[in-house]
Amino acid sequence: MPTKEEMTTFSLAIETLAKEKQLSYMDSIIEYCNDTGFEIELAAKLISGSLKAKIQLEAEELNFLPKSNTTKLPF
Repeated sequence: MPTKEEMTTFSLAIETLAKEKQLSYMDSIIEYCNDTGFEIELAAKLISGSLKAKIQLEAEELNFLPKSNTTKLPF
């Protein structure tokens, strides 16, 4: 089970990568794993609730998931 510190560090790295390279959050996670040699299965366990919500929102906007009735998160 990952610690809160590990989840926070991972989330900050993904947020930074997404902003710097203008990537989606899913692409940022894949890019991070490719650059660091981190396994995607392990990365999945480190995704925080707020990062999951942002990924879900992106997936809904791309029609990968049905739209939910929740409001959009500010970026």
